Amino acid sequence: MVNAGDRAPDFSLESDSGKEVGLADFPGKTVVLYFYPKDDTPGCTREAQAFSAGLDAFAEAGAVVLGVSRDSVDRHRKFRDKYDLGVTLLSDPDLVAHNAYGAYGEKTMYGKKVTGTIRSTFIIGPDRKVKHVFSGVKVDGHADAVLALVRGGDAHEAPPARRDASKSAAAKSAAKAPAKKAAAKAPAKPAAKPR
Repeated sequence: MVNAGDRAPDFSLESDSGKEVGLADFPGKTVVLYFYPKDDTPGCTREAQAFSAGLDAFAEAGAVVLGVSRDSVDRHRKFRDKYDLGVTLLSDPDLVAHNAYGAYGEKTMYGKKVTGTIRSTFIIGPDRKVKHVFSGVKVDGHADAVLALVRGGDAHEAPPARRDASKSAAAKSAAKAPAKKAAAKAPAKPAAKPR
């Protein structure tokens, strides 16, 4: 796998818009290059949505975000359109970029060794040196951690993903709602009669 400090391998891959895209297309920019297993699967969808939601913040920090998988350009377009994704998706069916970055190989899934895409993210500076590598990425909160580093902070300082917080709040209010309804439906106990 490519390590921090290494020169980032260049590539030329077809994007969801049909254009060939490589590192040379982003002079003076930081490039966030993330590899993911498959379009329209739960974890990959959440990851693409999180990066898409943060695109303005990444742009303000001088960065572009590129997602890479083995999926075809046509499948990328369907994925992009289904979820209204803004992140650029690159097709790498021949594993050219995957292999160059070490993002394909043996991994453990559900306790079994399998060969496939290793979910990983590379922050590449304007000098085309790799600044940071995330390997074996956990999706939730990842885009926020990457943004914190792009802004010059620490990945551990990243706030929790807003989506998780809203889910948590929704779950709490949903849990309280039935209890309130039950209390409202319960008949009032008659006052005890004096003896």
